[in-house]
Amino acid sequence: MKVYTKTGDDGTTGLFHGGRVGTDDVGPSAYGTVDETVSALGAARAEADPDGELWTLLLRLQRDLFVVGAELATAPDNRAKLTDEVTRVTAAMVAAMEPVIDDVTRRFDPPTEFVLPGEGRVGALLDVARTVARRAERDAVAATRAGWLDPTSQVVPYLNRLADLLWTLARWQEGTWRAARTGETRS
Repeated sequence: MKVYTKTGDDGTTGLFHGGRVGTDDVGPSAYGTVDETVSALGAARAEADPDGELWTLLLRLQRDLFVVGAELATAPDNRAKLTDEVTRVTAAMVAAMEPVIDDVTRRFDPPTEFVLPGEGRVGALLDVARTVARRAERDAVAATRAGWLDPTSQVVPYLNRLADLLWTLARWQEGTWRAARTGETRS
């Protein structure tokens, strides 16, 4: 199998469950940004301890983003072919992030001023992933407004919650890194 197909040479892309649209259409733009988010999370995961909680969580989020991408890569007339939590985002997927955010938030003192990323490599990479996730969220909002996504889709809430989670994880990692550097203890 060849990596190149030449079918996109005309500026179109194939969709999940069939059809072709311009690569600059709202759906491909949104799932392209989701793909960037997956890669940004991969960069953070590559720097995390492979035996650690963060590494496992980031892997789960990367896999969840394939579900987000599948929904965004499906034309509106093929939405009935989607499967919950396999190719369609559910409210349960959104809700599952909230206890994680709450748990991680208890592990660091909240910042008292604007955060300047860069206290540590993993935290900085999580902040990059967060900003890409926010762009994916904006692209998904545009896709919803254009009628590409159903207004009841959970893609936008998922991406919103993901960005919140990534902010929280970055602050936790910065606190962990700062504690390791200074010998300070954290609960």
